[in-house]
Amino acid sequence: MVVADRLAIYVDSVYSDPSAHQGLPVVAATYFFAFQIYCDFSGYSDIAIGAARVLGFDLMENFKRPYLARSVSEFWRRWHISLSTWFRDYVYIPLGGNRAGVSRWYVNLAITFLVSGLWHGANWTFVVWGALHGFYLIFSIVTGGLRERVLAGCGLGASSRGRSVFDVLVTFHLALLAWVFFRADSLGDALLLFAQAGEGLTAQVGALLSGDLRLAYQSTVVAVGIGKSEFLLSLLAVVFVYAVDLFVERGGLEVNTPRRRILRFAWYDLLILLTLLLGAFGQQQFIYFQF
Repeated sequence: MVVADRLAIYVDSVYSDPSAHQGLPVVAATYFFAFQIYCDFSGYSDIAIGAARVLGFDLMENFKRPYLARSVSEFWRRWHISLSTWFRDYVYIPLGGNRAGVSRWYVNLAITFLVSGLWHGANWTFVVWGALHGFYLIFSIVTGGLRERVLAGCGLGASSRGRSVFDVLVTFHLALLAWVFFRADSLGDALLLFAQAGEGLTAQVGALLSGDLRLAYQSTVVAVGIGKSEFLLSLLAVVFVYAVDLFVERGGLEVNTPRRRILRFAWYDLLILLTLLLGAFGQQQFIYFQF
């Protein structure tokens, strides 16, 4: 309610009328959607897991900080884990997996991701979304050795910290590109959004770099029709989510001692208070209700 539903206000404004927005608003809306769908669906899954645990059932973890993945294959081991596991067990492996030769392996991957796209709906946007992820995975396998040599030559060895950051950023932006098709109402709208993103982006980014924040503000906030404080709060929400994911990824929020338990429950109380104060209480529904 604080993050996903707040980001939805901006995302819906842009994606419902692609022709009316150019440059930064389209880029901002796409980044916001990446975190909207993550917080919406991850939160939805956490509610289901928590409610089940109250009733004595342990459900599997469904998200594991996917935007910190270092490859597309790792992304799918972290994103919607229950569905990814189902497609692996009931589509990919029955097709032969990677045991039927290289060419057949690539075909099996492509079919699995195409089916996963169609699972979300009979719309070309979902088909392209699934096909893109299949292409990413096949391309990463085919070019694996070449990429390793090129990156090593650039000083980005497989075990370096810089390489880790590079891999996370590339993987996230590949997923971001595919999210445009997932969110757009039609394939035509998705292509229009890419065209609109290019329109005016040079001037708007140039204004940002030159310190002309007025032009950047007018194009990114005023043009979308939301308040400055609402936009800044949305930005802070995205930063907050990413910071928490980094903190948890590095082993934060352990509860092995009584003192840490006290701190953890104090943190829960703070989150409840922030939800009441900052929640976007409207008519937003979980995105995955439609699936």
